[in-house]
Order: sequence, then C-alpha cells, then structure tokens
Amino acid sequence: MPIQKTAFGRRSFLKSAALTGGGLVLGFNWLTSCTDKTEAEILAMPDQWFEINAYLKIGDNGVVTIYTPNPEFGQNIKTSMPMIVAEELDADWTKVISEVAPYNSEIYGFQFTGGSRGIASRWDGLRMAGATARHMLRDAAAQAWQVPVAEVSTAAGLLNHTASGRSASYGEMAAAASALPIPEEVELKEIKDFRIIGHDQKNLDGKKIVSGQPLFGHDHREKGQLTAMVVQPPAFGMRFQAIQNLADVKAMPGIRDVFTIQTYKDGFEKGGFDTNAFPELVAIVGESTWQVMKAKKAIQVEWQTFEAFEESVNGFGGKSIRKVPAGLENSTDHLARMEEMAARPGRQVRKDGNPEAAFQRADRVIERSYSAPFLAHNCMEPINCFAQVEEDRVRIVGPTQAPGMIEPTIAARMGLPVENIEIAMSRMGGGFGRRAYSHYMLEAALIAQQAKAPIHLIYTREDDMANGIYRPAYHATYRAALDATGTLTALHVKAGGIPESPLFANRFPAGAVDNYLAEDWTIDSNITIGAFRAPRSNFMAGAEQAFLDEVAEAAGKDPIQFRLNLLARAQQDPVGENNDYDPARYAGVLELVREMSNWDETPEGVHRGVSAYFCHNSYAAHVLDLTIEKGKPIVEKVCCAIDCGIVVNPDAARNMAEGAIVDGVGNALFGELTFAAGVPEKQNFDAYRMIRMSETPKKIEVHFVQNDIKPTGMGEPPFPPVFGAVANAIYKATGERRYRQPFLGDERLLG
Repeated sequence: MPIQKTAFGRRSFLKSAALTGGGLVLGFNWLTSCTDKTEAEILAMPDQWFEINAYLKIGDNGVVTIYTPNPEFGQNIKTSMPMIVAEELDADWTKVISEVAPYNSEIYGFQFTGGSRGIASRWDGLRMAGATARHMLRDAAAQAWQVPVAEVSTAAGLLNHTASGRSASYGEMAAAASALPIPEEVELKEIKDFRIIGHDQKNLDGKKIVSGQPLFGHDHREKGQLTAMVVQPPAFGMRFQAIQNLADVKAMPGIRDVFTIQTYKDGFEKGGFDTNAFPELVAIVGESTWQVMKAKKAIQVEWQTFEAFEESVNGFGGKSIRKVPAGLENSTDHLARMEEMAARPGRQVRKDGNPEAAFQRADRVIERSYSAPFLAHNCMEPINCFAQVEEDRVRIVGPTQAPGMIEPTIAARMGLPVENIEIAMSRMGGGFGRRAYSHYMLEAALIAQQAKAPIHLIYTREDDMANGIYRPAYHATYRAALDATGTLTALHVKAGGIPESPLFANRFPAGAVDNYLAEDWTIDSNITIGAFRAPRSNFMAGAEQAFLDEVAEAAGKDPIQFRLNLLARAQQDPVGENNDYDPARYAGVLELVREMSNWDETPEGVHRGVSAYFCHNSYAAHVLDLTIEKGKPIVEKVCCAIDCGIVVNPDAARNMAEGAIVDGVGNALFGELTFAAGVPEKQNFDAYRMIRMSETPKKIEVHFVQNDIKPTGMGEPPFPPVFGAVANAIYKATGERRYRQPFLGDERLLG
C-alpha cells in the first residue's frame, strides 16, 4: 500500500483532548464529507458533538460527520469530497453526514472554488484524513483485544479480528481511539481496492434543491433584516455625481434610508479578485423588496463621465498597473480596433524554427481570423448577500467562490482585523467565475454599517447583467503553411482581446510543428472583465479547433487522424521544451471519442463536427451530430470523451460534462453582449439569448478514460471544445465556415 505522511502541510492535524459524547474528533485543514440524514436519523445521533472549526468526528453510535471547506455551486463537491474521506476511512456510507464548513483560513487554508482545482487540490489531504482515523481505530481495537494491529481489518464502519471472531463498530472504539497519538504516517488504499470512489453517488442536496428547501443566499432570513438595493451608473465610463430627488425618495413608504457608498478608498491597492465596475453606488434601504424596488425606479441620479486613470492591482501574478481609459465604448469600435491590432506585429511569446522562411516556401497558405463578443455570466441566482455590522464585528452570509479573497478587502476598508470578519458560505445558484469577484459582500457590509441594521443586499437581473465581470471580447488570427504533400510545415497564431489576450502559447499544436510562432496583443478598456468558465480557453479552443479542421480539409485528411498525426509527432519528437500537455493523453480522448461515436459511419442526414482541447490539466474531445430543420440547427447527439484522471463520482462528473456541453452549445449559437455608448444593450433574458430546453442536445454520452492518475480538472475542460465542434458541424451542414461568434441568432438561419 502507498504510505502517506500525516504531517501534510502547516497545521495539518489538530487533535482535541477534551472530547465529549465518546466521540473521536480529528481536525485538519482541508476536509469534507458524506451523507444527508432524515430528522429521525439525526435524533439517533449522540447528544453532543465536540465542536471545532474543522474535523472528522465519529459518534459513539458510529455516525460520521465530515465538513467540506470548499464553496459549493453545483459541481457536487459536497458529495464527491466526502467520498474520498469515507473511502480511506472504510466508513459505512449510509452513516456519513455531509456539512459545509465555516470559512476559516487558519484551519482550512485557501477555501476557493474555481479553476477546476477542488478535488485535485484536496485529493491527498482528504485521503490522509480518512486513513489516519482508520489507523487510530484499528490501533484502539488491537489494544482492547490484545492482538497485533496488523490483524485488525475494517469494512463498512466495522472493526474485525478474524482469528478470534471479535468485531466492533467504529462508534464503540471512538473514545479509545481519541486518546491515541496521531501516527506519523499511514497506509493508503490501493486504487484497485476502492469501493466508494469510482461509483455513482447522488447529489446529497438534490432533494433539498428540487423541493425548494432553503440552501441559497436568497433564502437567508434573519429577524429585523432590511432589504437593500443599489443604483449603479447606466454605462461603463461613468461615475456618480448627485441625487436630484433624495428627500422625495426617502419619504416613500417603507424606505429607511438612501445614501451613497464608496467600496474602495482612493489609492487602495486591489487584490486579484477586487474587480468592481462601479465602486461608488447609491444604496436604498427599506422594509420590503417591493418598496425598495419602487424607490429604485423613482430615484433620479445624475452621472458624469470620468477621466482616464490607473490603479494598482496585486494579483496572483504579482503587482501590475491597470490602465482604465475614459470614454463610452461601442461594440462596433471594439471589433474594428481588434482587427486593426490583428494586422500589426504582436508581442512575440514563442518561436520555434524559422516560421518566416517556412511560409515563404509554402505551396499553400491558409489564413483565417476568429472573433467572439463579451459574454455575461448569467448565474441563475442573481447577486445577493446578507450583512450585519455590530461595533467592531462584521458578519456576512452569502454565495461566494473566494471568501479568502474578499475578507482582507473588507477588513482593510472597514479598518478591522480580519479575525473580526465572519463569512458564512451559502450554496451558490451558479458561479462560473462570477462569484469569485465578491465586491457585493463589501457593499453589503458598508450598507449595513451605515443603515445600522442587518440588511440583505439584492441585485436585480438587470443590475447583475449590467455590472460587468464579463468574459472579454477576443480575436485570433491563424496562419498555416502546407507543402505539396499537404504536410503542415508552419503555424502562426496571433491572439488578443479587450482587455486581455486569450493566448496559450505552449499548448497544442505547439510542439507538433517544426516552425511555430505565437504573438499576442491587448486593448485597454473600462469595461470590467473576469474569469468565465474555462477562462481564455473557452475562446481559443473554438478558434483553434475550427482552424485545424479547415487545414485538415485543405490537406485532404480526416480531421481526427490529422490531429492524431500531429500528436504523434509531439509525442515521438517534440519541438521545444515548454509544451504543457501530454500528447499521449490528448490522443487518448480523440481515439476514445472516435470509437464511441462510430466516427467513420455518419448516419444519413447527420453532419458531424469534432473538437478536442486540453485545459485545467485534463483532456476532452467531442463529436457533435447536427441536423437542419427549417433552417435551424438541431443538435441530435454529442459524444464526449474525457481524461480527468481518477473519477471520484462518475454521476457528478457526467452531470458536469452534460452541463458544460449544453452551456457551450448555447453560448456558441447565441451568446453575445454588445455595448452602445458604454451601455450594455442586453440586460435581461428578453434580449440576452440563452439556449432553450428544445434547443439542447437530444442525447449526450460521456465516456471517461480509465487510468490511475490523480484527479485533474473536471468542471471546465468539457466546455471549451464545444465551440469548435459546433462550428465544424455547421460547416458540414451548410458548406459555410463561421468565424464570428455567436454562430446563430434569432434572425439568422442556416442555409
């Protein structure tokens, strides 16, 4: 068996000596756990649990509770993470409870959901936690029975000694185990012996979600809480000037107060997730949502344009200066400026061989440009947050992906030590990157402080959609050089965006082409952007995979085989040393999707597109089957192959892939946010086109590559390849290539 040191990082284990209820309590800095109980089952638990901030606890009746530190927004970590602990603990899954931990960075470390790093980052720690508890229980049983610990086995929450026929439940040995020292190292299970990991487990919150039980931030209610809303500038490039009818609005029924707040003081150095489109807002506080909404419609606020400025940002990549230009921006200007930048030499990021000479020698050169607009996140649960401020303490309850990123900002703005900031994480009704930017928590705290009452801040859908933190607008130009045999001899990619570049210079097909050049560029903007499911990859995958299909066709080669040939080159004789993908794993998903989709036998009347991509340390490939009915595309089926290492909970992983595919199809066909004089032209679902139920794929198949690699990303990798698969299928159906997203709008039909 593999051996794991228990001293896994700072404060890896905290053991309590003051136990109550005969329970074993192990605290550690990254845990999670297991199964929901009915009220009757809860009543059968021990009368007291020993409460600390992070722990695995075993009651004297064998019930196990493990807390999950990561925020939950639908990726099902509240079920999947506990499975890892229960596996190594050898617990009875029917006797395990799953609860969300409070935010506490001292104990749990970085409590963050994003980047598809949840399971991957906590895999070792969670296994260690379960294995350590199991070791201590076996040791306790061995001492009680006076037998060698090696002879004590475990199964489904029971300790057994076969030779003597003795057995005991975990609950019976919990008290004795709690008095033992934590071992310096423990044995972990062999992967082949897993009985919980790798098997379907249903979402533990599923019943609560569909039955409307309170889980989300919008469900939070406390005695005496007031409702708060904000009024923000109508356009990017504008800021607050004055309120014209302040007295009249304050006098409206149910309105307690109206005032302005400034989220960041002048000169404040922002953190990486302190992005905020409108730091100066008008706050309206009242007794009910309806009363506050009426006041919000009645208030008359004057706004003025601001001058260009610079701000300091201290993000993950270190300190940088962000330039914020003045002016009211327009989407038509955005596209023209991106095309202008694409025509100029870019910043060289990577160069292999002599691409200039290769292009000069080429028998054929293919050049294509791709673009995509800004996108809004549109989480189904709009932004909201509860806040209460009493003297020198702040208590916040709400949905956030990154409590540790907003806590120091709240503390600095309010002049309080971070230990006086309490954040409780509610389940999120969608995140997708938007809720990593938790400025609304600071806004809620400032409003509660000035209102001198607990408040629940609510954004309307229009507030949310017009508030920024968008997926940036992007542009990429690809050039390919082919020789007389159709061999790809050179590739040049130049990519940029507003206000960031989407380029990944070291990803495929880098490393597979002798002559390769990657350049990028950016355009400053006052429109705020942020992480959007599979940041940057969600555009580059579509552009790259659509271009590779077109190159394969020009070379007279099957699109899957064309990619596999390039990957074989990257595996056998790679170009360069900084390629950040594994060509064998990349080829593996292409081979699997080719087999499972029956690629070589396309059904009559069906048009197929293929796409594959690497991101978040995982590999995904899709074959999308499309038909045309009355000029509209119908996605008949999507066959998906994924290599994300060990799949902890296949049911949850399939759900994430299915959701990513539906999300990708919708954004590829319809997703678009445009601006006129700085104003977002689509501010609710009557204008912002989302995919409808009738437009979702009729069938989705998800297949996983089976291996023993530690888990890698799952929530984001299936999303980016969808765009390329849609584009390639549309071409097969119409004979027309689509270079600009969205590929389809209500007014545009396919020929």
